[in-house]
Amino acid sequence: MEARVYRQMASVEDEHWWFVARRRILAEVLRRLVVLPPAPRILEAGCGTGGNLALLSGFGAVQAFDPNADARAFASEKSGVEVRAGTLPDGIPFERQSFDLVAALDILEHVDRDEESLLALRDQLRPGGSLLLTVPAYRALWSHHDERHHHKRRYVRGELIRKLRAAGYRDVRVTYFNAILFPAIASVRLVRRLLDRRDGDDEALPPPGLNRLLKAIFASERHVIGRLPSPLGVSLLAVARRAPS
Repeated sequence: MEARVYRQMASVEDEHWWFVARRRILAEVLRRLVVLPPAPRILEAGCGTGGNLALLSGFGAVQAFDPNADARAFASEKSGVEVRAGTLPDGIPFERQSFDLVAALDILEHVDRDEESLLALRDQLRPGGSLLLTVPAYRALWSHHDERHHHKRRYVRGELIRKLRAAGYRDVRVTYFNAILFPAIASVRLVRRLLDRRDGDDEALPPPGLNRLLKAIFASERHVIGRLPSPLGVSLLAVARRAPS
């Protein structure tokens, strides 16, 4: 991504409704849907500016990597976690089968070789370890946001399930989320595309009242995720495991 995008993310991810609500959802997923051993070792692949490292540190000892030097500096300063230089799929700077949980949160869409990256992430897991993955959904939602963030693709549920199973993961569970706001977000992106508007900024911090409202709406999905299926959403969330042996 562009350096200015990293700077903007670092400045808003502690307050912006999307980042805050997503962390609340991920925390609930980790509590309810992911089985971790005592004192787990956790890896965040492509940690960006470090907005998720504090969350993950509440569940175990965290290490991380990211290919961008600016992002690593932001992340290390914010979290105190050592963030190494690394890339997917061939440049992961940690020993294989080292981790009980690997989190890849909105990173797979950035890499050229996503299927090989899923294999590489599986190799980081100890037998029985879990993968927590999020990606953007639906090519129809492609926008200037995706271009600014250097995305290669957006996914649909069936495609992601197939790729996870082909990479050797077991107990694959995939669901859409950010579903309640899907109609509004899809409408805004469609209108911008029809008008050829490229000036929208999804990371801009909304006015406080609107930010609180959007945060409450999105975060409310934590109560149903994994319990009720969602047929659509702006993003996809997957939990999967490496075979125990």
